[in-house]
Amino acid sequence: MRVIAKRTLRRFWEQHPDAQRPLEAWHEETLKARWKNPQQVKQQFGAVSVLKGGRVVFDIGGNKYRLILAMDYGRQACYVKFIGTHRQYDAVDAETV
Repeated sequence: MRVIAKRTLRRFWEQHPDAQRPLEAWHEETLKARWKNPQQVKQQFGAVSVLKGGRVVFDIGGNKYRLILAMDYGRQACYVKFIGTHRQYDAVDAETV
């Protein structure tokens, strides 16, 4: 899967340095993945939430941060829609952000 855009992740870990390693590990795994559906994402990562509209929420850094992606399985791409703390996550609508 292509991750669009790593730059968003980098900007986040510049503000939250403890998120860098978990986000880089997530990024590496995702680049290698060839998911065709949400069930395959859940098989690989387990603790993801699959939402309407092709959205998937990942727990990052021991559940300290949340990452929301819009998935396009056909194009093998995922789009970073949100990365933030749990408090920030609670303030957004994960299905529309």
